[in-house]
Amino acid sequence: MKRRIILIVFTLMSLISFSRAQSSQTDTLTLLAFRASSQENISGSDTLRKDALNVFFPSADSFVKKEITFINYVRDLKEADVYIISTYEPTGSGGDSYTFFLVGQNRCSGMTDTIRVTASPDDTEDIIRTRRVNALKMGFMRYMLKTPLARYFDVRFTQPVKETVETDKWNNWVFRTNISGDLNGEKRFKSIRLNGSTSAFRVTEQSKFQTYLSLSWSKEKFEMNDSTIENSITTSQGINTYYVKSINDHWSVGFSTGLSASSYGSYDLRYRLTPAIEYDIFPYSESTRRQFRIMYEAGYNYNDYSDTTIYNKLTEHLWLHELTASWEVVQKWGSVDFTLSWLNYFHDWSKNNLGASLYLSIRIFKGLNINFMGGASIINDQLSLPKGGVSDTDILLRRRITETKFNYYGYFGFSYTFGSIYNNAVNPRFGW
Repeated sequence: MKRRIILIVFTLMSLISFSRAQSSQTDTLTLLAFRASSQENISGSDTLRKDALNVFFPSADSFVKKEITFINYVRDLKEADVYIISTYEPTGSGGDSYTFFLVGQNRCSGMTDTIRVTASPDDTEDIIRTRRVNALKMGFMRYMLKTPLARYFDVRFTQPVKETVETDKWNNWVFRTNISGDLNGEKRFKSIRLNGSTSAFRVTEQSKFQTYLSLSWSKEKFEMNDSTIENSITTSQGINTYYVKSINDHWSVGFSTGLSASSYGSYDLRYRLTPAIEYDIFPYSESTRRQFRIMYEAGYNYNDYSDTTIYNKLTEHLWLHELTASWEVVQKWGSVDFTLSWLNYFHDWSKNNLGASLYLSIRIFKGLNINFMGGASIINDQLSLPKGGVSDTDILLRRRITETKFNYYGYFGFSYTFGSIYNNAVNPRFGW
């Protein structure tokens, strides 16, 4: 009897062990199959990534990278199949026109495209960025045909087209009003600023009209160590109007006029009217990529000063002219914006002003970029300087114009990046 019981127990233990072994073998096979399947998927995904279009797009932000995932964002221009130059210009409606120049190289050599996206002034940031991304996606399609990824795309049109075009009841006129202000303070300092502006403009390919009305008022209060209170109030107001008429793709004519007053500049009233003519060496149609504009202005200037000037004048009728040359270029190596101007008065050619400004952003070589912004002027035309001078407080608080022969400003920076040429991942965690 005991032998039978021992035999039965042994048999049951053998069956359990066999079952466990079979289960373990099955789990092992399943795990191996899962691993094999995962490795196959990873391998396929990695192959797609390697075959994807390499794009040099330094201005691509996190939203672009999240929405356009079928390309490789590379840091090295030489590794790119396509490089993108992006620019933007203000439109007549007060919005912006974004232009993307797609230039092919390597396996996309010889291919170029220009994509333009226009945003109205009431578009939100999300609407604008979504519209730009959708335009870029469509722009990439021609280049994606050069890659094995082309078979994974399905292009669809989601909105029916109207057969008629609605008439613009405003006839391209746009009006805008803005009111703003700020205040801050602490125990011994308080300040308040108010600003307002109204504008009307109409911009077409043949002409451009703009008029601006602006007002500003600011007050600052300081408590000194000896308990004296110093109040600083500055005001300015003005209206300016500009009109430009297109002659052809290189020539334009127009005029500018303005009426203003400024407590800082020591003007109770200032009026200026200057007709102008401009020539662009490059066609205006290429303005988003390159410009070399030469503009000449000549006209009338009336000044009514707040105080008697160092030239013993309270009012003056003046004639002046100004010559300005501007060079702007945007290329794959970077961008340059340089302006040089000369102004002088006819009654005394020693009363003149020479100014220059420069913005520079250049890619020196792989990973190294340099940025510079600055300007300077040689000043000999301060006709409104008060004869009685200005107080130390006015100088300290910058309430009144002061005598100077020059001014300048500047900024520069270098950046160097090295490592992986790919820059596809976006990780918003922690906001870092």
